[in-house]
Amino acid sequence: MTNHYLVAGHSFAIEATPEQLAPLSNYAPFITDEAEGNYMFKIHVSDAPVPDAEGWEHVYTDRSDEDMPRIEMYQHAGEWLFRISMYREGDIVSAMRCSADWHEVELFILRPEYVRFAIDNAAMLVYAFSTAKLKTLLFHSSVTVLDGKGYMFLGHSGTGKSTHSKQWSEAFPESWLLNDDNPVVRMLEDGSVRVYGSPWSGKTPCYKNADAPLQALVQLAQAPHNEINRLRMTQAYPYILSSVSGLKVLPHMMDSLYESIAQLLESRPVYKLECLPNTDAARLCAQTCSL
Repeated sequence: MTNHYLVAGHSFAIEATPEQLAPLSNYAPFITDEAEGNYMFKIHVSDAPVPDAEGWEHVYTDRSDEDMPRIEMYQHAGEWLFRISMYREGDIVSAMRCSADWHEVELFILRPEYVRFAIDNAAMLVYAFSTAKLKTLLFHSSVTVLDGKGYMFLGHSGTGKSTHSKQWSEAFPESWLLNDDNPVVRMLEDGSVRVYGSPWSGKTPCYKNADAPLQALVQLAQAPHNEINRLRMTQAYPYILSSVSGLKVLPHMMDSLYESIAQLLESRPVYKLECLPNTDAARLCAQTCSL
């Protein structure tokens, strides 16, 4: 069984059994009737044994955060192999073998209880890799929409992105959460910048197939006071780069990310908000960023 999905205007397919697709309720709002073969990439969930890395050249291992998956990356004969653990020091629970252009992906799952985790991580990673050259950025961010405009809150895990979004909902009841972990930003041909919901929203079940023009990006920092300042491009760049998904060890992909980030910073303001977890911080942020 194959389902096609459309996220931020980019399509992909997942081929699996009905039982494997059943837990993917987060993808339901993004199902599309795209014709077979008309997709950026296709994930085929395989019942073959999970491949090991013997004979493959190790490229990179991402184990940056304690509570985030560990991702091992290898290459051989023009293909990519990823082996993924749920935690930094955990056992491998899934793997995926990708063609050089990311178009075809074979996904291997060790145990059925890991099916949603495995498919989510595979789809999210390959989506970021495939769209990097298309002026598209997959962010680690929370996004709130107010008066039809999107506000993105950035920061490392535990900084308070979700908390700040909740403060906006209390301060502005008419506001709404677009995504709480992995929204998509696109620089469009007409010069506009839009932020989109996605099937990936972390611990918050917020899977909206919706979008809004991006008004501003805000880097959060916990503090005993509320203060906001606009950042210069050189100050903002490291925050944006650290919040964007992509294979930063691949020069050609980094070139695409650099270009997209530069275009984003030229067109949208970035602020740093030092704040308390209260509605005063939300009001200050909204007042400043809406100017």
